[in-house]
Amino acid sequence: MDADPLKIDFSCPVPSQQQPCNEYKDLQESFFFCWGQLPLDKYVKKLLWLGFWSSLLLGPIVAAAFSPVRNFDQFLLAEIIGMSLFLGLAILRLYLGWLYIRQRLTAKKVFYEESGWYDGQVWHKPEAIASRDLLIVNYEIEPIMQRLKTTAGILLVIFITSSFVWSALINMPSKP
Repeated sequence: MDADPLKIDFSCPVPSQQQPCNEYKDLQESFFFCWGQLPLDKYVKKLLWLGFWSSLLLGPIVAAAFSPVRNFDQFLLAEIIGMSLFLGLAILRLYLGWLYIRQRLTAKKVFYEESGWYDGQVWHKPEAIASRDLLIVNYEIEPIMQRLKTTAGILLVIFITSSFVWSALINMPSKP
């Protein structure tokens, strides 16, 4: 018999797919959102993979604006800036998904809908479920969110540094 360690037997009126713990499990198992909980080397590989494909997508657009033959430095910086923006959007999406689940798990009251948008209900979590959910947040979700914040910070540094270098290149006196 395979018992679910996250299951606590309480009569819960919230439909299964709207229970915060089940939403957490769904997010864990989704293709994109599971990236945050991967081991660091696999996480970095996923980001590099996404960065590679975003640079391939951005390459022709940037090449139309800055010829790689004549303005390689501007071409490269524009690619880096575009790639960091693209990766930043992906990290933002990851962060917002995990933030939503974190908020649902930490809330003492769970808002849910029984059959449609017009019949919303509120369920007060029993103490045992609230404690379990808080443990999930503290030991599972917070490290993921910290990793995403760190990644966003690194991307921001790359973006700002590339922008400053870009600005310096543009303001450099041209050769005669």
